[in-house]
Amino acid sequence: MDLRTINFSTVFNFRDLGGLTGLDGRMVRYGRLYRSDSLHRLSEEEGAKLAALGVRTVLDLRRPIEIVRDGRVPDLPGLTYFNLHPIHREWNMGHYDGDPGRYLADRYLDMAEEGVDGFGAALRLISDAERAPVVMHCFAGKDRTGVLAALTLALLGVSEADIMADYAASEASQVPLGAQIRRDFPDRLVDAPPHVLACPPQAIGLFLTELAQRNGSLYGYARAAGVTALHIESLRAHLLD
Repeated sequence: MDLRTINFSTVFNFRDLGGLTGLDGRMVRYGRLYRSDSLHRLSEEEGAKLAALGVRTVLDLRRPIEIVRDGRVPDLPGLTYFNLHPIHREWNMGHYDGDPGRYLADRYLDMAEEGVDGFGAALRLISDAERAPVVMHCFAGKDRTGVLAALTLALLGVSEADIMADYAASEASQVPLGAQIRRDFPDRLVDAPPHVLACPPQAIGLFLTELAQRNGSLYGYARAAGVTALHIESLRAHLLD
């Protein structure tokens, strides 16, 4: 049984980041950090299922305009909600020629650099043990959430191969998610290019490699984002066994 995947009927890309091997062979703890697509569709029954996981914090990476348009996670007892949007330029979805992995890696690099303050705030929040368990999400749970998950896992010492595999796992959810989007918003994905719902693992591998090159290391990026050695120590203390 896959302990990482947690099934909901209105949320399609929800999984536990536990179980991956991190620094010094220590395992990422189950039940502390989850990633997801948007939680605004949760039914009352599914809200109770989320609460049963003990989730304390929802970290929403969507733009405020998306939250106004679609809504947000329902208010649940004991749940704290944060909207920490990494500010970045809108993607020109129609401008695409060539390898989707390269295209997405370039978009993620732009996002990480332009949204450095937002990603820094998100990493600092995740490093706070008192906020756990945390669910981080955006709209589809693969791009903004994929970048934040990759950065978090890298700081935990998870291998690039495992981070790439985790990123690629989001692709299976994109077909049912795309179908739901078409039901909710019939015009949103009309003639959408393939990369909109793609999760090629090389995209996140290229992103991590080139972000480290641009900043000297991923720790250099973390420092630029306001994530200190103490934050990283705290992150590892509560997320690694």
